[in-house]
Amino acid sequence: MSDTTVSDFINDFLKDPEMGACITRVHRLPAVAARWAQLPEGLDPRLTEALATRGYKRLYTHQRLAWEHARAGRDFVVVTPTASGKTLCYNLPTVQALLESPDARALYLFPTKALSQDQQAEMNALLGAGKLPVKVATYDGDTPQSVRASARDAARIVITNPDMLHSGVLPNHAKWIKFFTGLRFIVVDEMHTYRGVFGSHVANVLRRLLRIASFYGSKPSFIFCSATIGNPAELAQALCGRPVEAISENGAPRAEKALLLYNPPLVDPVQGIRKSSALESRTVAAKLLERGVRTILFARSRLRVEIIASYLNEHFANLYTDNHRLRIEPYRSGLLPNERRDIEKGLRDGSIQGVVSTNALELGIDIGGLDAAVIAGWPGSLASFWQQAGRAGRRDGMSLAVYVASSSPVDQYLVEHPDRFLQAAAEAARIDPENPYIFMDHVKCAAFELPFAEDAVFGPIANRELTLDGLSMLEEEGLVRLTGQRWHWSADSYPSEKISLRSASADNVVIVDTTQGANTVIGEMDRPSAKELVFKDAVYMHRGRQFIVLELDIEKRICRVEERELNYYTDAVTKFDIKVLSEDDRALPCGQEAVLGDLLVRSRAEKFKKLRFHSHENIGYGEIYLPPEEMQTRALAVLFQPDSAGAQALLALGDESKQAVALSGILSLIRSLAPIRLLCDFGDLGGSYRVRDDHYGVPALYLWDRYPGGTGLCEALLELMPDVLADALSRLGSCDCGSGCPSCAGLDQAEDAVRGFRKRGALAVLSAIVRS
Repeated sequence: MSDTTVSDFINDFLKDPEMGACITRVHRLPAVAARWAQLPEGLDPRLTEALATRGYKRLYTHQRLAWEHARAGRDFVVVTPTASGKTLCYNLPTVQALLESPDARALYLFPTKALSQDQQAEMNALLGAGKLPVKVATYDGDTPQSVRASARDAARIVITNPDMLHSGVLPNHAKWIKFFTGLRFIVVDEMHTYRGVFGSHVANVLRRLLRIASFYGSKPSFIFCSATIGNPAELAQALCGRPVEAISENGAPRAEKALLLYNPPLVDPVQGIRKSSALESRTVAAKLLERGVRTILFARSRLRVEIIASYLNEHFANLYTDNHRLRIEPYRSGLLPNERRDIEKGLRDGSIQGVVSTNALELGIDIGGLDAAVIAGWPGSLASFWQQAGRAGRRDGMSLAVYVASSSPVDQYLVEHPDRFLQAAAEAARIDPENPYIFMDHVKCAAFELPFAEDAVFGPIANRELTLDGLSMLEEEGLVRLTGQRWHWSADSYPSEKISLRSASADNVVIVDTTQGANTVIGEMDRPSAKELVFKDAVYMHRGRQFIVLELDIEKRICRVEERELNYYTDAVTKFDIKVLSEDDRALPCGQEAVLGDLLVRSRAEKFKKLRFHSHENIGYGEIYLPPEEMQTRALAVLFQPDSAGAQALLALGDESKQAVALSGILSLIRSLAPIRLLCDFGDLGGSYRVRDDHYGVPALYLWDRYPGGTGLCEALLELMPDVLADALSRLGSCDCGSGCPSCAGLDQAEDAVRGFRKRGALAVLSAIVRS
């Protein structure tokens, strides 16, 4: 897109009588010139020739610094923006080392299969340019069996993902002796994605990897690459267990980028209800596509991706012009590999002009030159926001990003306080490798791979007692035995195949299309998600097509669907039941007692809503008959003890029905705003309130980590609670609705005994707490 086109679009947008009034800010990021460094001395001539053929006659300063760190054998992390040339930061030293030593090997880890395929193409182009004798192989779940043996024996660089390393490589390390003996570099790209549950698992996978590498006599160095986060060196060190240096000075150029903040118009000023962000983002994307601007639209969920993509295709539908010669596709998890690659190829070659995606395309997959990004709702973190905004634009032309706020409190808070993310430092990413559930899973896998010494330690030395306690527990279960001063795996099972790195369950449900007698697999999803998305009579959407769920067989892990034309989609309503198991720590943030401990949470999808397309009005309910999910996790309980300012303000509201409405509003705000500071998704935190809590005997708010054993979110929230409560009060005070709306304390609920009191009650209690 030319600079003139971007400026014209912004000017036309501002002049539009309906949409111009919704633009709350136009923020321009100026162009930045490149900072260069010379190619390093001693570079293999063949590699120099390959670089020249690819157009590399010099390096950016951060690429040269990465080279120096790698040559010195240091572990380091490169933290620079999208499209800053991070790939060369690891490809250059790795290929040089492999050319110098015929026995050297390298392992590349990417979080997704799509990235692995993309990076192999990039590496093949570099190696082919100089006819370099280095074989590269991708080894993942899509790799044919006939190719796997060749990858193990002959590949000098193996590209894979943590899931395949966990379940396919490490348990079979005896087949990889040559590779592990020569392992020189471990490259971990897109490091910022390894946070929370996934990151905690990956840290333990890397412990297992280093344990096996040491067994075969190799001492590989780590090269991490990441988008901007607040604690890159700390996260990298937590992942690999070794000191890591950070390279954060970016030498790459940046073209000018315009960022528009768009707040949809109010459709009900009294209740504070705004026009749907799905509809408004569709409208923005359509205006861009009509001008020939290749556009990516990011949405928060798989369902929303399918809905917005169908809206766009409906908008451009025209039999006579082949839909205005525009092809728009949804891109999300659950698509089959060939479907994903077809969309990626179409974006690269220009046959697809628009794509609606979850954060699956946020990462560095090569999808060609897109000119505009539309971000429908806050993606959960600053790192994700700038990654998504950075998917539009090249280094030599102006690009555009439009952030379309939803009605949620976090979106409205950020639209009102744009400097909170335009000028704020990036958030810190957190992991908890010692989560007892995650840690024990990987102790099992490690024992299967190699015996533990009698006084073994898994991970840092501080884990010695934790490791020995874990091994003793496994011995009691008959999974390991202590003999000859070593712990040996003694069970018949293969532990890694039952452990998922990305969810609480390794069980995936396969979705089968049975339309007109067909029996075709069209997707899959994890079991807990299936209970909330593909229950009987649910509407499942796949690449713009609608299917009705005929049957969900949880035991057999299969969901049968049939294609239908429907005018609605479905959304499950989940109920929670909780029980306090332990109390570990107490504190007094803002004068309110808070208790950290273990909680038993039982969740069950009980019914579902039918929501009409476009208007999103509720047109009916249905029942869900599925067994509940149960887990033990970490929780934070905020107690309203009688002598606290919050309890006194709560008591002053009057009867318990008013207190319940106020607590509900406060809980809604905390759950919505806490993810800004915790660097997590809204769905990572569960919550409930009790006017009379049966355990503590006082009013209480419960917030829990929605992963078995917890991932450190509640511990971090305890420290951040004063800031979160202040954010909540700020959002309430600045919202101009009368009695509560989706942008602050929420709308009145069907079960509320008192109507129109949510905002007033929540404001009174929060004001008292924060003032104290």
